[in-house]
Amino acid sequence: MTLKNKKILIIIGGGIAAYKSLDLIRMLKRNDVEIKTILTKSGREFVTPLSLTTLTQSKTFENIFDKDSEADIDHIALSRWADIIIVMPTTANLMSKLSVGAAEDLATTVLLAANKDILLVPAMNVRMWLHKATQKNFNILKDIGYLFIGPEKGEMACGEFGEGKMSSPRQILAYVKDYFNKRGILKNKNFKALVTTGPTREYLDPVRYISNESSGRQGYEVAIALDKLGIKTTVIAGPSNFNLPKSIKLKKIISADEMLSEVKKSLPVDLAVCVAAVADFKLEKKNKNKMKKSNLSFQSMNFIKNTDILEYLSKNNKCRPRVVAGFSAETESLNKNSIQKIKNKHCDFIFANDVSNKKIGFNSYYNKISVIYKNGSVQIIPKNKKSLIANKIAQILVDKLVDDRNIN
Repeated sequence: MTLKNKKILIIIGGGIAAYKSLDLIRMLKRNDVEIKTILTKSGREFVTPLSLTTLTQSKTFENIFDKDSEADIDHIALSRWADIIIVMPTTANLMSKLSVGAAEDLATTVLLAANKDILLVPAMNVRMWLHKATQKNFNILKDIGYLFIGPEKGEMACGEFGEGKMSSPRQILAYVKDYFNKRGILKNKNFKALVTTGPTREYLDPVRYISNESSGRQGYEVAIALDKLGIKTTVIAGPSNFNLPKSIKLKKIISADEMLSEVKKSLPVDLAVCVAAVADFKLEKKNKNKMKKSNLSFQSMNFIKNTDILEYLSKNNKCRPRVVAGFSAETESLNKNSIQKIKNKHCDFIFANDVSNKKIGFNSYYNKISVIYKNGSVQIIPKNKKSLIANKIAQILVDKLVDDRNIN
């Protein structure tokens, strides 16, 4: 994957490792990358504006109130210009500011206003890195969606040894190449995804039905996250009411049978994500008229199982998507039940959540997910807004999708 004509904004923080930004700039320029830089006040103690301007052949930005360029509103224009933003070195102080959304200078204002991925490259003393406050900020920033490379273990400028050393320019370059390579594959392969979401309704008569508390929000957010990554996405949604970008195709259904029918019509796809809370049972024969209480006889109601859509997709050898993932809504033994589910369904991932917790899951803006892998391993995505949870889920799925072993 070539980096030619890619646009990278590099923000240089204050730390002895700042000088390595010059080496990274040289490497990126050899790969025909367009580079702009922001030099923080503390970064200026280690790197000069002249050296940056000479290497990048572009102006070095320093002040948020620059009379020569603020007409372009730098803190907006710079982030919109870039394809990715790299912050190196990312000090403990800078991590602390970003974790609370500070916007006190050009660098932090650009980062807060950015609509592009931001790669943080930490560098600090080992004790500073391991400090509870720094680790708390690290987790907050990951949850927000910041990308990280490093820190590495090694000898530091202070003479101590441990985790906190900044990743080398070569490691950063390799990360950037891999970042754009994955997005290039997505663009060139024209991948398609199918997302089911929301509840289904199984009517007993024209008035009454069996359903559940699913709002559909998590599925909609997953679809939006995949769409942002450049995957052509179709959503098949049970009764729900959320807005989607025009780039996402939406099909609305009521029952499990209707959802299955639309799933079949949407195949083939490269990726299928079954987020929908599909009713497990339906009445064998729906009553044409409203059942009267005086005539109700529950013993005479004959229920049958609905087709398991996740299992259908996973075991469909002819049209099986490259990657199939399902959701598991549990009220007890979350991981145990979900590990058994991935074995039974033969899918690639199960994203499990505890719907007995009213603060997450059904009808909530928040979620907490256990990612179940085929080998039985479990990864926790901490409680966060469903939109941010969806970004993490989408990245896991895309990483699997673009794995060389899955690409023909």
